[in-house]
Amino acid sequence: MFIAVIQAQDIDAAYSALKAVGISATRLPSVGGFLGRRNATLLLGLKPEDLDKAQTALKDSCRQRIEYLAVPLESAPLPLPTPTPINVGGANIFSIDIEHFEEF
Repeated sequence: MFIAVIQAQDIDAAYSALKAVGISATRLPSVGGFLGRRNATLLLGLKPEDLDKAQTALKDSCRQRIEYLAVPLESAPLPLPTPTPINVGGANIFSIDIEHFEEF
């Protein structure tokens, strides 16, 4: 099983890329903890031979971006925010081996 957390800007492209290679996914809305940005979490139940296809589809359709976060300078007499570049986006993929499941 893959769990992929994807930034909102990339979710449509990622979902389409997975469908193009014949992989279905369950899409759940989520929110990032650090920046509070909208994300989507995809749950993909995969056969072992489909792992590389899913990873390649996500890698090709999701990209990282640089955004600027206003952070106050600690040593300044007045709390003047300074823009600090941070990397956001892309896909965070977790691979989990499932030993057993039941369907009712």
